[in-house]
Amino acid sequence: MNEPPDTPPRPEFDRRMLEALVCPLTQGTLSYDAERQELISKKARLAYPIRNGIPIMLPDEARPLE
Repeated sequence: MNEPPDTPPRPEFDRRMLEALVCPLTQGTLSYDAERQELISKKARLAYPIRNGIPIMLPDEARPLE
């Protein structure tokens, strides 16, 4: 994802959090999509956004996967 040069760097997602986080709907594991800054639940077919390095684990905020 290309950002303008004057954009401040966004906080990084700590990948160690993946060990503790699960999908709130299925309790299944999540995978990290660094390019889109999302946590993916294949079982629920949802992508949870990561904003400012913080995963937003609310189903209402998740993007449906096609």
